Amino acid sequence: MAKLNEKLQMLKDLTDANGIPGNEKDVREVMTKYITPFADEVSTDRLGSLIAKKVGKEDGPKIMIAGHLDEIGFMVTSIDDKGFLRFQTVGGWWEQVMLAQRVTVMTRNGNVPGVIGSKPPHILSPEARKKPVDKKDMFIDIGATSKEEAMEFGIRPGDSIVPVCEFTVMKNEKYLMAKAWDNRIGCAIAIDVLRELKGVDHPNVVYGVGTVQEEVGLRGARTSTHLIEPDIGFAVDVGIAGDTPGVTEKEALAKIGDGPQIVLYDASMVSHKGLRDFVTDTADANNIPYQFEAMAGGGTDSGAIHLTANGVPALSITVATRYIHSHAAILHRDDYENAVKLIVEVIKKLDRETVNTITLN
Repeated sequence: MAKLNEKLQMLKDLTDANGIPGNEKDVREVMTKYITPFADEVSTDRLGSLIAKKVGKEDGPKIMIAGHLDEIGFMVTSIDDKGFLRFQTVGGWWEQVMLAQRVTVMTRNGNVPGVIGSKPPHILSPEARKKPVDKKDMFIDIGATSKEEAMEFGIRPGDSIVPVCEFTVMKNEKYLMAKAWDNRIGCAIAIDVLRELKGVDHPNVVYGVGTVQEEVGLRGARTSTHLIEPDIGFAVDVGIAGDTPGVTEKEALAKIGDGPQIVLYDASMVSHKGLRDFVTDTADANNIPYQFEAMAGGGTDSGAIHLTANGVPALSITVATRYIHSHAAILHRDDYENAVKLIVEVIKKLDRETVNTITLN
C-alpha cells in the first residue's frame, strides 16, 4: 500500500484496531492519540468510554458527539480436545457472511490467527448445500492439535475474536474498505469535528465521545451521557446503503456519495424534530448534501442518549455503508467529510438561546 496521508492513516489505525464490546482498549488508545491534540481535557467513564472535552464558551450548552468504539465480533466459550474453538457471537451476525472467514483471537499473549471452519462442498449432500450453517455448529481453527496446545498459545474462554480485513483504499480512491467502519467512522468524525474547531470560536462546550458496548445495547452511551449531562446529543454511525444489486428502494433509499444520512426514525428512537429541522436547515444554508434514513430495525447511541436523565434532544447522523455487519464494508469518503462539515457548522450556531428554542420545537 502506498504511503497514506494523515487523514487516511488515522482511518487505517482506527479500523485496523481490534475491539469487540467489553474489550475496546486498543481502539480507545488509537482514538485518544488522535483526539488529544484538539481537546482541553480527555477522560473516561468507568465502563471505558472515551470523553474528550473542548471548551468554546465555558458556561455555554454542552454538545455531545458520540461514535462507538466497539465492532461486532465473537468470544471464545470453550476449546475442544482437538484444539478447535467454540464461540459466541457478540453483536448481530448473519450466518452466511461468517463461514470460512479469517479471524484474529486476542489473547493475553498476543494475537492468534484463525479461520471459521467449513466443510468442502464435495462431501455435502445437495440438500445441505442449500442450507446456511447455524452459528451454534460453527468452530474456529487456530492450527492447534489439542486443547493443551491451544492453551499454550494463550487461548482462554472469554478471549475476544475479531474479523480480519485490512484498511484498503480502492481503485476509485473515494471508496474505502475496512472491517470496522461500524463504527470507527463515527470515532473519526468525532475526532475531526474537534480538529476543525481548533482555534475557532464556538458558543458551547463540545464533547467528542467514543462509547463502548453499543453493539450489545447502547451501554456506554448511557453511562457517558450520565457523566456529561449534555444539552444536545448527536450519534454518528453507519447507515444502510441501498445502492447495491438486490436491495430495493423500499428496503433502503440511500446511495453512498450522496451525503450523510439524517435518521428520522429507528427502533431505538424517533429523532427530535426541532433538532432535525435545525440540522437540515443548516445543511441547506451551507449547500451540504444529505439524505434521509428511516430504519424499522436497529438503533444507534442516540437511543440511549435521548433517554438519559430528564431527556436530551438527540439526532443520529450516519454514513451510508455497504455490507455492514460483515468482514468487509465500503463507504464513500465524501460522505464522511460532509458529515464532519455539517456537524461543525451546526455547532458554531448552537448557543444557549438556540438550544432553548430547539428544545421547545
